[in-house]
Amino acid sequence: MHPELLGALEMRNACDSGKLDSSTLVSACLARIAAREPEVRAWRHVEKRDARGRAAALDKVARTQPLHGIPIGIKDLIDTASMPTGYGSPIYRNHRPKNDALCVRRLIAAGAIPLGKTVTTEFAYFTPGPTHNPARHGYTPGGSSSGSAAAVADFHVPLALGTQTAGSVIRPAAFCGVVGYKGTYGWIEMAGIKPLSPSLDTLGVFCRAVADLDLVRRALVAARPIQGLGDAARPSPRVAVCYTPFWDSADVSTRRLFELLVARLEGAGVSVRDFEGEDYWADLNDAQLAIMSREASVALARERAEHPGELSEALRDMLEAGDRVGIREETAAKALATKCRHRLAQLWRDVDVILAPAAPGPAPRGIERTGDPVFNRMWTLLGNPAIALPAGKSDDGLPLAIQLIGPHNEDGELIGHAAWFEAFLKR
Repeated sequence: MHPELLGALEMRNACDSGKLDSSTLVSACLARIAAREPEVRAWRHVEKRDARGRAAALDKVARTQPLHGIPIGIKDLIDTASMPTGYGSPIYRNHRPKNDALCVRRLIAAGAIPLGKTVTTEFAYFTPGPTHNPARHGYTPGGSSSGSAAAVADFHVPLALGTQTAGSVIRPAAFCGVVGYKGTYGWIEMAGIKPLSPSLDTLGVFCRAVADLDLVRRALVAARPIQGLGDAARPSPRVAVCYTPFWDSADVSTRRLFELLVARLEGAGVSVRDFEGEDYWADLNDAQLAIMSREASVALARERAEHPGELSEALRDMLEAGDRVGIREETAAKALATKCRHRLAQLWRDVDVILAPAAPGPAPRGIERTGDPVFNRMWTLLGNPAIALPAGKSDDGLPLAIQLIGPHNEDGELIGHAAWFEAFLKR
């Protein structure tokens, strides 16, 4: 057996049946990390001794928690008391928080075993770390949750935490060919997570199967199990296809993917309609950027004042742009978001899920940049839950994905619809 190849739910079922135990899972994942990390470089820190100790202790008690004994990765933007937390910056090279972030405490309480901290870009902005895309060495895994996406895609762990302020969960999930979930804004408190833009920052999860999201939500927010998840008899959702005002940014492979998928959905009798949005929707990405840069200039004021030489040029430029965002521009940006949320409220009366691009195309060559969040910014600004779902390969074999968006606070329903799409795409 190769336990590291299993998803989280598969791991749990194998342990519940007595075929595996937590110590075996942890050992298998650590062995995979040791073998692959020199090439993938997904981890900033791996905590072997603590992970083995937690696994041995959990093997001696009853299996009552949703993530009992499941190995996980934690983005290095998220505080951990037992491991260093560097936020992707040399400023915090020796930083050791006093407490775990709320999300880490809840996952550990639910039986999860953190194996270490995954690479993040600098303060969750664009300057990348050393991580390569497991699908092809020398290509970006996306960002800012670079290491988390790569670690899950390369079978280091079945689950990993990330965060999204623009496109930092959906885009790397798309590039690496895994499932990425960004919850409704505010779905869980961000206590203990380094802020970049507090009105946008949202916790996310990477995994390799939609069903695994059910376990994570039950652990993080005490959600009830999603009924009928993966049920073949589940009715198809009513779908609105939103190419967004930025469709010109999509490459040939993404355009072909959508053309074929929409045709398949219609051919299967699924209710499909287009949603274009009014002209003002084209301003959403600029609004997101204005809010993000303005709030980042405040959130990182101390680092900027005390360690200016240790900030990247790209980050300094963004913070300076944030200084130039006035109260009128910020207010107008937030008003636009509110206007679009009201418009979506009308759409949800007739549809269950929005189908949109997850990224312009497959992962670009080179790890010096993390790709373009053009198809993510607007949904993050609006605060809707979103899921990136693997949906095929480009002509040269790189992962492609779709993005599914649901109504605010209907995360469980969105996960259910994503499970339907996951099964449909495999037919």
